Amino acid sequence: MRIACLCGGVGAARFLQGLVQVVDPSSITAIVNTGDDIEINGLMVSPDIDIVIYHLAGVVDEERGWGIKGDTFNCLKAMERFNLEAWFKLGDADLATHIFRTHMLRRGLRLSEVTEMERRAFGVAVKVIPMTDDRVTTMVKVDGKWVHFQDYMVKMACQGVVEGVGFAGVEKAKPAPGVMEALEEADVIIIPPSNPIVSIRPILSIEGVKDAVAKAERVVAVSPIVGGKTIKGPADKLMAALGFEVSPKGVAEIYKGLIKFMVIDQVDSHYAPQIEQMNIKVGVTNTIMRDLESKKALAAFALNLALGRQP
Repeated sequence: MRIACLCGGVGAARFLQGLVQVVDPSSITAIVNTGDDIEINGLMVSPDIDIVIYHLAGVVDEERGWGIKGDTFNCLKAMERFNLEAWFKLGDADLATHIFRTHMLRRGLRLSEVTEMERRAFGVAVKVIPMTDDRVTTMVKVDGKWVHFQDYMVKMACQGVVEGVGFAGVEKAKPAPGVMEALEEADVIIIPPSNPIVSIRPILSIEGVKDAVAKAERVVAVSPIVGGKTIKGPADKLMAALGFEVSPKGVAEIYKGLIKFMVIDQVDSHYAPQIEQMNIKVGVTNTIMRDLESKKALAAFALNLALGRQP
């Protein structure tokens, strides 16, 4: 069985930790959002790629949901002496990944090639592919001004009135090598509990990706909204700002026409009839991933739902 996952950051990474307990990791392809990528102090940072790889490698700082566990921040502190950008928290061990990526990209390698090298260096069996090798930047319009998504989320701590979200450069972006093949050959496509606005929409906006997902027979999404709010990140704020109901129903509306199945949390079970009116079969279970067992249970539930097995 071949599985393709459209991945954002922490939610997708934690879901993948469970999925590799259920199926052969080498049968999974994680297609990862790169709209969050940013250049900081001359270094190319790919937050979602690193979050996915760090989680699967077992080196992530689980409490934060990003970075490397036990990392120190001495270099970052020293940067402040020179008035360099210190608001984006890069640990000392984490910096090695960004230095490596930047060095390889400047030598002419594509992001997909560098990501494959990173995956192998961390001993990850899941195939990890960036959505594109082209530069796509997620921008958020806040109080009348367009800013990089990382500025909005990290520097501004999601403060201000959001008036729009856009993806600069997406019109010319092509899928990275392996993306279309993974989607077309997948027995199941999974959209983990990632931010539907800034994690999944950029991937779906790459040429050919949305059509490939729409044509697939077994596409299942896990709602990142539980009880009217997100577990982590600004999905709830962004959905509300763009006019979507902050609920599994709102997530279903975003994915309408693409997904055939949806997993929602038990506290949101009353939304099931409304979502099923959109021709989306709903499965209800616990979606809070507190530990490896709950991650494994959620992954198994989503996969069984898509395969028509009794969850």
